[in-house]
Amino acid sequence: MGCGWLGLPLAKSLIQEGNHIHGSTTSKNRLIELQNEGIAPFTISLSECKIHGPIVDFLIDVEVLVINVPPKLGKTNSQDYFSKIQLVHKAVLQSKIRKILFVSSTSVYGDISGTITENTIVQPISESGRQLLASENLFRNTSKLQTSIIRFGGLIGDDRHPIYRLSGKKDLADGNHPINLIHLKDCIGIIKAVINNDWWNEIFNGVYPYHPSKKDYYVSEAQKRKLPLPEYIHSKLSFGKKIDSSKLIRVNLYAFNTSIQS
Repeated sequence: MGCGWLGLPLAKSLIQEGNHIHGSTTSKNRLIELQNEGIAPFTISLSECKIHGPIVDFLIDVEVLVINVPPKLGKTNSQDYFSKIQLVHKAVLQSKIRKILFVSSTSVYGDISGTITENTIVQPISESGRQLLASENLFRNTSKLQTSIIRFGGLIGDDRHPIYRLSGKKDLADGNHPINLIHLKDCIGIIKAVINNDWWNEIFNGVYPYHPSKKDYYVSEAQKRKLPLPEYIHSKLSFGKKIDSSKLIRVNLYAFNTSIQS
């Protein structure tokens, strides 16, 4: 559910492994694109009071549902993301699906400082983080479902990197905070590992295990690309959070494949 920046390449990768994939898009104009990739395409969109589109058909004969619908809640966007996910939850319970993989975010941890593991008590401060956490719990607390949650850090890829937004900016704060990023290829790798190895009823932090300071990392990335350097305010008062992915690496033996260093 959600064939966007992450969902479409994930679907293509799963098809290459011999899986039959249903994929949803909110745009009818993309149906042919999905179909050309071998995906069974459906136009599905969520509002706060209704699921628009053939949700019953979308969920038929599905063994695992990957929910990859970001909140997209900004300062001027007050939509109720949780209400939308409640509708998805209800539709799932009316289907035969019992395995759910919910794509979440490290934003659920809020502004806690220090090393963050999956056992850290979550303290979301953003509206996005709060509604994601409520959505996680909705599925996790449904006993008839086997739900795993992946909390991804900042997403990067060949066509996406924060340095393009930060380049040339001045007076940036939190330069001594560690980065918590993950490449698209490892997002796909982790999702496939959960499905293929039956890692259900689990929570995983999905962040590449490399945590230099934002200042050091983004200045270096700008230099590599010959972009104007970002400038950070000097501060020693705040340490930020480092998202720990040791559970994936040491317990589940997942091997990260794609460095976040260009």
